[in-house]
Parts: sequence; C-alpha cells; structure tokens
Amino acid sequence: MRQIEQKSALGRFVEGLTDAFAFPLKTSHYIELVNPLWTSHSMQARIEKVWDETATARTLTLRPGMNWRSFKPGQHLRVGIPIGGRHFTRTYSISSAPERSDGCFTITVKGIPGGFVSNHIIRKLKVGDYIPIGVPQGDFYIPDAQPVKPLFITAGSGITPIMSMLRSLDAEERFPDTVHIHYAPHNYDVIFGEELGNLGKKYSRYNLTRIFTRDPGGEVTEEGLRNQHFTQAQLEKICPDWRTRDVYACGPQPLLDALESFWEANGLRRQLHTERFRAAIAGSNVPGTAGKLTFSKSKAVFDSDGQINILRLAEDNGLNPEHGCRMGICHGCNVKLMEGCVRDLRTNELIQEQGQTIQICVCASVGDAVIDA
Repeated sequence: MRQIEQKSALGRFVEGLTDAFAFPLKTSHYIELVNPLWTSHSMQARIEKVWDETATARTLTLRPGMNWRSFKPGQHLRVGIPIGGRHFTRTYSISSAPERSDGCFTITVKGIPGGFVSNHIIRKLKVGDYIPIGVPQGDFYIPDAQPVKPLFITAGSGITPIMSMLRSLDAEERFPDTVHIHYAPHNYDVIFGEELGNLGKKYSRYNLTRIFTRDPGGEVTEEGLRNQHFTQAQLEKICPDWRTRDVYACGPQPLLDALESFWEANGLRRQLHTERFRAAIAGSNVPGTAGKLTFSKSKAVFDSDGQINILRLAEDNGLNPEHGCRMGICHGCNVKLMEGCVRDLRTNELIQEQGQTIQICVCASVGDAVIDA
C-alpha cells in the first residue's frame, strides 16, 4: 500500500511539473487522448458490456478510471451523456455490489416513453464508448449496523438500488430474514426477474412477491399477485410483521407518496427509507402564471406557462444548462435570479429577491423573469 501511495505522490509531482509546459491545458488533457481512464482532471468510465434486462431496460457494465472510489449498496452517481454535440447529465443508481472483483460496476437504465436521454443510452451506447461519471453519493443504503429483518418495496426501475443491496448481502453471505414486494406491469417487465427468482431458491429466508399491476384478473399465481396496487390489506397478507421491519422503498412517486402517508399515519415514519428518482412536487390549486423567461447569457427568451420547471423548459427549446440530479439534491443547476419571481415546485415558496440562488430543476418562473444562465 505504501508503494502505491509513493507512486501516486510521485505521479502527482511529475504531472505538476509537466502542467507548466502544457498550459493553458493540463498534462491530463493530453493523457486523455491516449487513454481517457488515466485522466485526473475528470473521471471517465469505459463501457465493457451491455445487457438487455427487458425490452425497455439495459444494464451497462462500466470500468471507472482514476479518482474512482468505492460505494455503498444503494447509492447513485451522475452520468454524462454526449448526444449530438450537447452534453446531458442524468443520475442513476448503481445496480451492482461493491464486492465485485473485476473493478467494474453497473447501472441499469429503463427507457422512459419519449425520454430522449434514457432511450439514447439503451439504444445507442455500445461497448468501448467512454462516458463521464461522478462519484457515488446518497444516503439510501443499509447501515453497517444492518437491520435484522428488512422489508424491500420496489416498482419498475426502482429495483436498481435494492438489487445492489441484495447482491451485496449475497456476496457477503449475510442474507437476513427478508421480505421483498416488487410491482411491475407484467411478469416480462420485471428487471432482474431471473436473478431475483434464483435468490429465492438459494435463500429460504428471502421471500419475494411480485405484483403485476396490468395483468387481467386478481388471482394469486406462482409468479405473484395480479392487478393490484399497494394497500394495507395486501401488506398484512404478504408481510404480517411489517411493523417490526426497517423498510427500504424505491419506485414511482405515487407509490412512494402512498408508502410515506401510510407509515406516517401508523407512527412508524422513521422506519421507512425512500429513494426518489424525481423531486416530490407539492400540490397546488394556484394556476401557473404565464410570462417570458429570459436566459441572460444566451439572450434566449421563451414563453413559460409558470408550471414546467426551468430546466425542462430550457431543454425543450434547445438549451443545455448545467445540471445534475434533476431533483433538487445536488445543486448542480444553481443559478442567480436577476429579475422577477420563481416558485419552488416542491414547497410552492415564491423566490423574488434579486441575486438569490435558485435551482432550475425544481423551480418554475412566475410571470416574467430573468435568470443568470
């Protein structure tokens, strides 16, 4: 370990000297031409493998470059996707376990109907491509003081962070008494369906129930329950001891809203841990105020209905502002409000102080507004 640290320190020293000759760029920019994984000014990953999980979901196996760090099962990272000369950023959960021995990790992406970036990922990216990545982050993971009896509730692509947890528990051979409820439209839409089934065969204490929300009928089958959504009666039947379990849930906003309301009403909200792919938007009976939204740096002016978030409005009109998680967590889209007023869609709070920082992924303009972007 000490030899590695010495080499790393020596490498940094040499790179610092050569940077003077590489100005205005850095030595790392030229190294990138040889191998993007060796760069130090940014972090890249090479696609090593692609695998279709379902007709609309694909897993990418990625080999990260320098500055990569390990992650906790359930965490996510930002991924950069260059498309047509423009750079898009999206956040995806890591679906593999950190115990992998090959130095790679995976993300699993589900194509969203009409989703420009997600469908590009699952249809256009190929083995050998390089993509920029961020460092793993997030607090949705099982702590070291692992709960004795977890309850996982997932739906659709919400299975991805939970799959990382399950794979890690399997790799460390410390699988606890586990109940897992997974919702999908049909049996063939279940991402990692075969692997989940194999876990059930391997561990008698892993109890999986798959619920198909669009299949006809309501009978119980070998594959799971049909044509049902979350209810207390359903939970009591599948997991009678749910009150004693720590719950980890990930999926569409309506499911997570229902779970949060249910656990809150039962006084057990602290036992529920959720991971959202989109920001929780506050309901409002106040209609959006239409107006002109001006981007000062590009001099672009667009009509706004006062409801769509500023980031989406910009992208729909051909701009590509800096952004990250798209749900108000990472602050990668922060800009200054120069004139006018915006509304925080999560709280309905009005922001109208000139020079105040706003997050364009969760704010909509109210009437005419100007932002420093």
